[in-house]
Amino acid sequence: KMGNHVQVGLVAGASVDEYQAGTIKKHELTRADKELDRTNHVNITGAQTGPVFLTYRAVTAINHIMEKVMEQKPVYDFVAEDGIGHTLYVVNDDNTIKAIENEFAKLNVLYIADGHHRSASASAVRELRKKENPNHTGNENYNYFLAVIFPHDMMQIMDYNRVVKDLNGLSTEEFLKRAGQVFTIERLPQGSAPAKPTQRHHFGMYLQGSWYRITAKPGTFDEKDPVAALDVSILQENLLSPVLAIGNPRTDKRINFVGGIRGMKELEKRVDQDGYAVAFAFYPTAIEELMAIADAGKIMPPKSTWFEPKLRDAMVVHKL
Repeated sequence: KMGNHVQVGLVAGASVDEYQAGTIKKHELTRADKELDRTNHVNITGAQTGPVFLTYRAVTAINHIMEKVMEQKPVYDFVAEDGIGHTLYVVNDDNTIKAIENEFAKLNVLYIADGHHRSASASAVRELRKKENPNHTGNENYNYFLAVIFPHDMMQIMDYNRVVKDLNGLSTEEFLKRAGQVFTIERLPQGSAPAKPTQRHHFGMYLQGSWYRITAKPGTFDEKDPVAALDVSILQENLLSPVLAIGNPRTDKRINFVGGIRGMKELEKRVDQDGYAVAFAFYPTAIEELMAIADAGKIMPPKSTWFEPKLRDAMVVHKL
């Protein structure tokens, strides 16, 4: 629980086989160094402590099972230092377990919401241990990875904003002129509240102490392409890359990313105090957009989603 937002999910072992077969769908690329680091960590400790966040299109029958489970006494019920509340119920009734398994068996797919490196490393660890085990059966614990599975309509995606170090040698006027070719730009009066976007294809921009509302002009992106129509893609392809010369936001040191949980004032601080030239605020990516991209077998740009709240690390441990 975070503030008024509550989400109820199932903590379970997810199948590496289903991940490798694409039944558990991905939407992000992983970095080889980060993946290897996590693979070594899990293999050496013999445990997974950070769950992969999975989601599925909500099913009423699963909700009813969860509601029934929540009538019993929780094993854990606490609020962490960050204000996030965690309540954990253990399901040890065979009939309930069977009912859960039956309902999930009816689902065609699960989607990785958050945890692409964790799931990729779980797959790598399984291959390592399978190779080392002459008696491998497929039922060993290493054939599964720790996951928490939420229905899509309970997931909360926050904005994932960008700050850029410089204007790529352009004056403010030149930058605004270039940006104005693909966006409509409205400067807000000095001292206005931050221009937090309220719908898709609308952005806030903070530059030299002023907030601007900027809106993507029609025809500057392909609305039919689920990746091209993402706001992170629109800003990247129409402004960050052609105007500010940030070709690869994954590796470019001139760009940084600010999770929406930090608030709009953090964007002002980055520009006013921390040496950044411009900040961009986004409307959050919708979970439906994420699922559409995964269904199309496409890849989302880096740092497209920021999920909150997150399950506390090591609250549940999957031993290999």
